[in-house]
Amino acid sequence: MKRNSMILTVILVASVCFLQVVCGERQAVAAEESKPESTASMPTNDSTKAEAVPVSTKGGPAITFEKVVHDFGNIGPGSENVCEFKFTNTGDKLLTIARVSKTCGCTPYTLEKKQYQPGESGTLKVKYHASSRGGSVKKTLTVYSNDVANSKVELVIKAKIVPQISYLPRSIDLVFNEENAGCPAITIKSLDGKSFSISGFKVEWRFKKTEGGITADYDPSKEAAEFVLQPKVDMEKLQKGLKGYIQINLTHPGSNMIAIPFDVLPKFKVTPPSLIVYKAEVGKPVTRDVWVLSNYDEDFEVESTSTQEGAIKVLSQEKIDNRYKFELEITPPAIEKGQKKFFADEFFINIKSGEKLKIACRLFYL
Repeated sequence: MKRNSMILTVILVASVCFLQVVCGERQAVAAEESKPESTASMPTNDSTKAEAVPVSTKGGPAITFEKVVHDFGNIGPGSENVCEFKFTNTGDKLLTIARVSKTCGCTPYTLEKKQYQPGESGTLKVKYHASSRGGSVKKTLTVYSNDVANSKVELVIKAKIVPQISYLPRSIDLVFNEENAGCPAITIKSLDGKSFSISGFKVEWRFKKTEGGITADYDPSKEAAEFVLQPKVDMEKLQKGLKGYIQINLTHPGSNMIAIPFDVLPKFKVTPPSLIVYKAEVGKPVTRDVWVLSNYDEDFEVESTSTQEGAIKVLSQEKIDNRYKFELEITPPAIEKGQKKFFADEFFINIKSGEKLKIACRLFYL
């Protein structure tokens, strides 16, 4: 019995050893199989290399600018300045520029063509005309194209307008009761010491009712660092304009023009300057008072009054010191069916000295 137990024990020990040997061999095989293959044994076909390169998602036209901001730096008032924005079609299809929008009156542009092949470059030329006033400016152009990813590109123009010409006066007030309308001399001086000449002198009226009215003698061939002009005023033409500016053209490289605004004090003042009636009803009169006085404290006489459309009637006319008071009756006339509910008339006051004053009247119906 004892001998049998010993035999059984030997058999069990032998089985355990056998299992350990088998398991160890299997683990060694598994470890060997899990090792990566050497570089020499890796396949070297082109398909494996292509998988390592990222696949490009680019498609269609693409507009790429070298720069989107151009800074002119310091420039002179009224000067002309040109810059360029270069671009390239970096896409793989035809690029078409639909349009270029620009800011108010200061960035005209030129573009040779609107279509560009892949890899082809172009240039957008922009001209900036500086204003007559100093200060920092920023203008924007927007380029629209068929680049789906970047269909709208904003280009920015910057500059600092630095006066290189000084002039006095900066504005002029003219009157009728002084010699030459009280117009002072105009002094123009170069701030950088550079000589220049005067190439033009003209008057621009606010309402374009007259031409000329203010002139000055100058020699366009003369060059100097400072000029003093003596304007001459036509008093008769002055009555037709009242507002405008004097434009003087220069040959200075940093400023080619200056503009001096002027105002003329009219002989008479009308209060109110216009008549407006709201909620007007056909045939229902409305009364208004109008005063006329002299801006120069001068006595005057009213010769007559009139109306253009006949809707205004003078109820009373009274002179108080050197002023006139008019009581007016405004009767809204009938308007045809389908017309806008609006009516306009004008009331005229004729002064004995020849002046004719006009008062606009506007009626808005219910």
